[in-house]
Amino acid sequence: MNNIVITGASRGIGYETALLLSKNPQNHVIALSRNPEPLKKLSLPNIHAFTFDLANFDEDLITMISNRFGEIHVLINNAGLLLNQSFIELSEKAWLEIFQVNFFGAVKLINHLLPYMGKSKKAHIVNIGSMGGFQGSVKFTGLSAYSTSKAALANLTECLAVELKDKNIAINCLALGAVESEMFREAFPSALAPLKDRQMAEHLVWFAENGHRFYQGKILPVALSTP
Repeated sequence: MNNIVITGASRGIGYETALLLSKNPQNHVIALSRNPEPLKKLSLPNIHAFTFDLANFDEDLITMISNRFGEIHVLINNAGLLLNQSFIELSEKAWLEIFQVNFFGAVKLINHLLPYMGKSKKAHIVNIGSMGGFQGSVKFTGLSAYSTSKAALANLTECLAVELKDKNIAINCLALGAVESEMFREAFPSALAPLKDRQMAEHLVWFAENGHRFYQGKILPVALSTP
């Protein structure tokens, strides 16, 4: 049996991933999102949905979830905030909001769940990054804050892989390319992505459940285009 926590589960890749994970009756999917209404669509027996805002971290809720399930086997840090705005127009508030969700939210969640991971079998932390945060990749204009926050998440992955190597916990980062999701369409209304969110979710499900057998501390591009 696997207890799987996924953030950003109310739409896009996160929503599709939660649904696919729930098809395995051995999985208990703990779906987190700051948007309560869309979470109601995830009303399946082995999906446990909770309203949770990474920007306003509720430690009591995470403690309750951890105590209820006892052990967390997979953590998917999928939630993301994307703003398409030029560097010169970005306010300090916007920078802080993006980093709070894309980076510090993941930091806090990992920190709180680590004591509940790697107890009975090897656990897996999957950070959802971006090709925008992948060093050496071609960048989109208008995504300096988003891409920088994802680069920080990728670097955190490499750092924690060293610290967690003796704790029965694997951690990896998937640097996703363009995916036809709600977030992508909001940021780039006239652009077309080569992959649907359901297609990316299929890969993410496999990686979350199996990637720890092959990878540790890796930043892996998952993209059909550059950028």
